[in-house]
Amino acid sequence: MEILKSLEKELSAYKAQLVAVSKTKPVSAIQELYDAGQRIFGENRVQELVEKENALPKDIQWQMIGRLQTNKVKQIASFIDLIHSVDSERLLLEINKRAKMEDRVIDCLLQFFIAEESTKQGFSFEEAQSLLKSPVYLSLQNIRIKGVMGMATFTSNHDQVRSEFARLRGIFEQLKAEHFPESGHFTEISMGMSGDYALALEEGSTLVRIGSLLFGTRNYH
Repeated sequence: MEILKSLEKELSAYKAQLVAVSKTKPVSAIQELYDAGQRIFGENRVQELVEKENALPKDIQWQMIGRLQTNKVKQIASFIDLIHSVDSERLLLEINKRAKMEDRVIDCLLQFFIAEESTKQGFSFEEAQSLLKSPVYLSLQNIRIKGVMGMATFTSNHDQVRSEFARLRGIFEQLKAEHFPESGHFTEISMGMSGDYALALEEGSTLVRIGSLLFGTRNYH
């Protein structure tokens, strides 16, 4: 697939990885990308994610990019590679609990609210600071915070989008300096989608979430 090769080449220049956003797409479309070499796929609905994990090759790295309810964590805890959308202490506690039951450590990103849209979710910087300093967080042995995630405002104003991405990068850098200075695993900034990934790469994204460029228009159901 030419578009996949083109994206891989573009991302490699920034040392970033491609998360192929396969939500609403059929197994056959994912298999086609897999056969072309793609291994990281992102989903936003747990039921759909579980069904696809059961049907597709086991070396796929499944990532949860949508809002995750605490009562759904148990369904993906045995296989999920990375959860992008951790937006509360309660969710982090549940992930740790379920990871412990599966005898594994689950990698997570802290989601931050960086947009000017009330529909977006995430921590404020102050909330994340409080969490990372808390005894509760320090007691968690079955989660690993690998970085941050955020979604920019859906707008054609590129200056605004760039500013929001730069804000997330700044949050990442400050958290790394204050809480993960010796960590070799706090490395990820998940930002950028099909319409704004080029700006995200310029602002330091290490994970871009691309759906429509790879799969075409989303199939809502």
